[in-house]
Amino acid sequence: MNNQNVIQFIKSLYPEYGEHVPLHAPVFLGNEKKYLNDCIDTTFVSSVGQYVDRMEQMVAEYTGAARAVVCVNGTNALYMSLLLSGVEEGDEVITQPLTFIATANAISYRNAVPIFCDVDEDTMGLSPIAVRKWLEENAEIKNGACYNKSTGRKISAVVPMHTFGHPVHLDDFVKLCEEWKLSLVEDAAESIGSFYKGKHTGLFGKVAALSFNGNKTITTGGGGMLLFTDKELGEKAKHLTTQAKIPHRWEFKHDAIGYNYRMPNINAALGCAQLENIEKVLDNKRKTAMAYKEFFAGTEIKFFDEPKNCKSNFWLNAVLLPNKEAQLKFLEETNDAGVQTRPIWELMNRLEMFKSCQHGDLKTAEMFADRVVNIPSGYAQKR
Repeated sequence: MNNQNVIQFIKSLYPEYGEHVPLHAPVFLGNEKKYLNDCIDTTFVSSVGQYVDRMEQMVAEYTGAARAVVCVNGTNALYMSLLLSGVEEGDEVITQPLTFIATANAISYRNAVPIFCDVDEDTMGLSPIAVRKWLEENAEIKNGACYNKSTGRKISAVVPMHTFGHPVHLDDFVKLCEEWKLSLVEDAAESIGSFYKGKHTGLFGKVAALSFNGNKTITTGGGGMLLFTDKELGEKAKHLTTQAKIPHRWEFKHDAIGYNYRMPNINAALGCAQLENIEKVLDNKRKTAMAYKEFFAGTEIKFFDEPKNCKSNFWLNAVLLPNKEAQLKFLEETNDAGVQTRPIWELMNRLEMFKSCQHGDLKTAEMFADRVVNIPSGYAQKR
């Protein structure tokens, strides 16, 4: 397929942008200005206010979580997920190399060490088969915990990331983590509105992290969320992320080392308005994805569709080019024509700070790195 035909088709999907189509611009369809003005009028623009509580309730109700706790961003939420899951300094954590750097950074913030295993072809996310193979070859159970035979370190958690909103094989990860005494921590930063066998992502372990960055499906400008299946653990997280302050009308007493990860009320106000239209946004984005699927069918460019038994949010649509040369040509021609596209992230194990980390055979991740391009995926206002 000629890249010029692709460019023309994308611009036809987003006529409101004219000659310059962004990858994923935020969209404001409802009460955003009203709620922001309310924050200003009441002066509740910081971390205390009705919209903080309301957003937590809305996300809990939408996802089915027992408790949801806002954070200042998704990276903080993932850090807290690891902390609350028992990841300690010097531990090792298994994750995927094909991810945004926040996944590996959050592990490093815990002074833990990432191990990179390959991804699945049908999800672009961490492969339970690859993880199991690595564990069988490199790990052992001692005293009720999992240890790396070569480093002697405890392996405490597995962190799959739902790439572009496509859920990984979660049932297999639940079983694997039970067998190998590991915590399952879902990096669900990209997957609000994505479901695995009818259950929202982020609910298969004790805790998971969402992101509401400016380019996400739902945005608070910058922000994140912790999802819990255990309400009591969620309350503990709320306490720790608000400086572990003991509630009192005037005293400043704290009972633990806490974290200033509080989302401001003004950001939560934006999130509440966004969440009121989440189904409309998801439906619009799915229609765009299906239009892409039909357009690329039968061509040498492969549209990446949602995995079996899943409902993906299609946060960022992805296509696979035949090879690295075709990927680079596609990126150059689309961006030159005013259509913003981007390659997938550089593999974590290729970055200087993670080159020394252990990893398995990464052939599928390497294939995706050489072929994947993200194409415009935002809300199509003219539809």
